[in-house]
Amino acid sequence: MSLDHHVRHFQEELEQLKTRLLEMGGLAEERVRAAVRAVVNRDPVLVEKVLTGDVAINQLHIEVDDRCFKLLALHQPMAVDLRSIVAAVKINSDLERVGDLAVNIAEAVGRYLQHPPLQELVDIPRMAEIAQDMLRDALDAYVRHDMALAQSVLNKDDELDALKTGVFRDLVSHMVRDPGTIEPALDLLLISRHLERIGDHATNIAEDVIFMVSAKDVRHHQD
Repeated sequence: MSLDHHVRHFQEELEQLKTRLLEMGGLAEERVRAAVRAVVNRDPVLVEKVLTGDVAINQLHIEVDDRCFKLLALHQPMAVDLRSIVAAVKINSDLERVGDLAVNIAEAVGRYLQHPPLQELVDIPRMAEIAQDMLRDALDAYVRHDMALAQSVLNKDDELDALKTGVFRDLVSHMVRDPGTIEPALDLLLISRHLERIGDHATNIAEDVIFMVSAKDVRHHQD
């Protein structure tokens, strides 16, 4: 294989890897959306769908890892290409965790639906929206090598944390006023915690993008 052909083959494989990662991100995001829609619409059928629909994301998880390891073994890439593939391995793992968190949300929703509605849900759908935006932007930043977009994901994390704090305060006051609401309130707390964790995974991806593009590690010591 000539050098030119080797390089072209490597770039094609790298593009396919990115496409598959985006596909996995789309699946993970859709599962989160469905789990949150299930609680807003009080829809047990949708809960069941999320609980049993994990196969596609798990298959992609294995496939993406496989592509990454083959690229590393066959092409021994350097510099930004090497960092792209290492980032893909980590992003793949973060996306798989997001899929798992969607299942955790659906489990909590299933329990929550056994009780009368505790309150109108405003902050939880808003949290889901922000977490999904963060995830989408982080993946776009990966594909486009866009540091500014990655940084904007890091900045959004504070908004998500603030909403979670508000949800927590709100639900604790419910429990104090009426101990009968403790079980459903705890499930809503768990849902908000899982959504916050999804934001953390999006943040991980954004940090990986910054490292990939600039070789600068921004974990644990952001400005």
